Amino acid sequence: MSLIEITHLTRTYRMGDIEVHALRGVSMTIEAGEMVAIMGPSGSGKSTLMNLLGCLDQPTTGRYLLDGVDVGKLNDDQLAKIRNTRIGFVFQQYILLQRTSALRNVELPMLYGSGRNRTARARAALEAVGMGNRLHHRPNELSGGQQQRVAIARALVNAPRIILADEPTGALDSATGREIMGIFQRLNAEQGITIILVTHEADVAHYARRIIHVRDGLIDRDEVIEQGSGEPMMPDASGERWAASDE
Repeated sequence: MSLIEITHLTRTYRMGDIEVHALRGVSMTIEAGEMVAIMGPSGSGKSTLMNLLGCLDQPTTGRYLLDGVDVGKLNDDQLAKIRNTRIGFVFQQYILLQRTSALRNVELPMLYGSGRNRTARARAALEAVGMGNRLHHRPNELSGGQQQRVAIARALVNAPRIILADEPTGALDSATGREIMGIFQRLNAEQGITIILVTHEADVAHYARRIIHVRDGLIDRDEVIEQGSGEPMMPDASGERWAASDE
């Protein structure tokens, strides 16, 4: 059974008397443990597809099975639980609470679920992305790359099966972007987390092992990359954790 299976998915928005067909009948499967890039130009439908995969929106027609469960038959509470426990989200603009420490930002998803060992779990997630020495720093005391690491830790803290990343390097310089993509590669390779990233940049897409090209609301091409590219982050002195740069 595929982790994700979507069949003839469409999404139509109405703007006054005009219908906008963002997706026109998309079908695909994604297996557990894949690292997939969804790539396309602005207006291609890639962000709409990500919103549907993340249960942030509902399709107009079609079916979406997540781990064998028909998402279209779930109620709002069930969808919210999936978003909180099964899927981690990483966005281009970090979306951190500015007056709150990195540790407290990472604890936020646990407020809506199990609160057991909240601080310890948040600390472990931050350490996993090389931010163990920045636990009590606020976002305005962190570089852009460090803020994105906090956002990744927040996505990880409830141990999701899937991470959805929407233009995760879009606000970063090239060197820091490579480090962030190295984190995603490592999470995929070492922890088996399914990574789905949305991007319009070919160099970012090639960190994945599969690229789904979207154009005009349809899948234009689905290609397998023999091996994801990219430069891995450097381990710290212990060799067990990955050190965060200052960007």
